[in-house]
Amino acid sequence: MSRRSTPPKRPISPDPVYNSLLVQMVISHLLKKGKKALAYRILYDAMKQIEEMTQEDPLKILEEAVCNSTPRLEVKARRVGGSTYQVPLEVKPQRGTALALRWLLASARTRPGRDMVSKLANEIVDASNKIGNAVRKRDETHRMAEANKAFAHYRF
Repeated sequence: MSRRSTPPKRPISPDPVYNSLLVQMVISHLLKKGKKALAYRILYDAMKQIEEMTQEDPLKILEEAVCNSTPRLEVKARRVGGSTYQVPLEVKPQRGTALALRWLLASARTRPGRDMVSKLANEIVDASNKIGNAVRKRDETHRMAEANKAFAHYRF
């Protein structure tokens, strides 16, 4: 483990269509093998599909989906005296958003279906309605943190 200071966060610029940092973060997480144009196309088509499905602002639906799948607590392994404890910790906002995006995209990728656009759109709509695999993953993380609350005094 490095003892050096953490590197500064790189500033990200908002995306050109929605002028939103969150959309740009989703695009960056969606990126595979450097194909950013494909990631843009997938997300923008998914946003159009969300708007057709819900007749609401797709940016608002995306923000709600990320908010519903952002964890407040997580567990980290900590070794104390030869045994490992799962210590519950609060999640910083930036890490919580990153986890939520990672879970949203992972659950969209594992969804049955043919094209990524519809899978992503359906996962975002489900997460905004507090159902779907990303929200289930968040609830599972919260349950683990709650179950290991007894080890909270082993904080880092």
